[in-house]
Formats: sequence, structure tokens, C-alpha cells
Amino acid sequence: MENFLALFRQILFYGTFVCIGVGILFILYLLFKLATTTNYKTKYDFINQREKKLLWYGSISFIAGGACYVTSILSTEWMFVFVGLFVSIMFGLIVGVVIFNYLEYYYPTFIEGRLHKLRYAPRRSKAGNEMKLLSESEEDVYLDEGQQAEENIFSVDYDVWIDEASGETQIEKYKGHLHAEKSPTCGYYTLRVVREEIIESPTEDKEGTLIKHYECSYTKYKTQKVFNIAKLKKNPKEAGKTLVSV
Repeated sequence: MENFLALFRQILFYGTFVCIGVGILFILYLLFKLATTTNYKTKYDFINQREKKLLWYGSISFIAGGACYVTSILSTEWMFVFVGLFVSIMFGLIVGVVIFNYLEYYYPTFIEGRLHKLRYAPRRSKAGNEMKLLSESEEDVYLDEGQQAEENIFSVDYDVWIDEASGETQIEKYKGHLHAEKSPTCGYYTLRVVREEIIESPTEDKEGTLIKHYECSYTKYKTQKVFNIAKLKKNPKEAGKTLVSV
């Protein structure tokens, strides 16, 4: 039994380094991708889709490493193995909850500012010219009917960049209500769209009406906002230039 206990402690001891090593790999991979990704849209998507997950996975690995270490130190006898496991689990849960709440409710405030800068940072065409970001009214000529319909119901938002010298055009696609807004009840960016309801469909002669229902994931505060849906176009224009969708 003593030999088995010694082996058990040794496994936990080495497990500490394995877990910490995995956590470091998650963080290094995140830093590597951020440092080597030069395309603004690609970096935007990586931060938006992967950064929080990688930080959370790294945190779990570090917590697991700490739990293995604490258990190995306390497990000097079999009667203390369960004490070590209990202390480690409680420690892991407390630290995990703190980190999870930070990433879920506070960290988005930091991410939003970075994403905003990336989305509206000046683009350059293949010719090296600075591109112009078109306004909502200007960009419709470069979007097909399906893309315009997506924008009209706010499910997707398209940014159109154009090089007026060479004619090169880039279309970048973003989710219309992907990011949370700042909640008036808690001050965190936790107010998200949970449902959209079209009250009146648009026609060629009349705008439509859309209601977006919001809920704060932290305080459960609920609110709604009314938006106008643009009229349907009678004769959609066709863009005669090659488009690059991102």
C-alpha cells in the first residue's frame, strides 16, 4: 500500500507539470496567432471566436495543475488523500468560478474595444492603395438581394471596402447581433438579443418594423427596441466589378 501511495503521489506530481505545460501551450498558441495574423478580418474572427475559449482552457489546465500539486503534497497517508482531493476540488471550483465570471462579464469589455479597432482599421488593396469604407446607403449597390435581405433584418452586417483607384472591392461579413451591449443594470456588456420579431414586413412602397428583444445574461434584465426595415428595392442595381468576400 505504501508503494502504491508513493506511486499515486508521483503521478499527481508529474501531472502537475503536464497540466501546467498544457496551459502554457494554450496561452502561447493564443499569443502566436495574435502576433502572426496580419489580416484585420481574420484576426477579428479569431479574437471573437477563439480568444475567450483559449483563455478558459488554459485556466482550467492551470487549475488542474494546482489541484494535482495540492493533492500530492497533502497525501502523505491514505487518510489524507480524500482531504487533499476535497481541498483541491474546492480550490478549483472557487478559482474556476472567479475566472469564468471575469471572462464572461468583464473581459468582453476589453474585447469589444479591440474588435472595434480591427473592424474599422483602414484596409489596403492589392495595389497598395487605402480603401474607403462605404456607408450603408452606398454599399447596397455591391450587395446582392440576399445579402441586402440579411442586413434588413439585422441578422448579418456587411462592410464594403473599395479602392476607388483600381476598383478592387472587399466585402466583410459580420453577425448582426453577435456582440452584447452594455447593460444599464450592471454596467457589463451582457445585454444580448434573444429574439427578433418582424411586426410589419417591408414592401416596395413602405418600410417594415422589427422589434429586437434583449436580455441581460447577468441580471436577467429585459428590454426591447424598435427598428425600421428598409423598403424593398424595385430595381436592384448590379455592380460591374469583381468583389472579394471575406
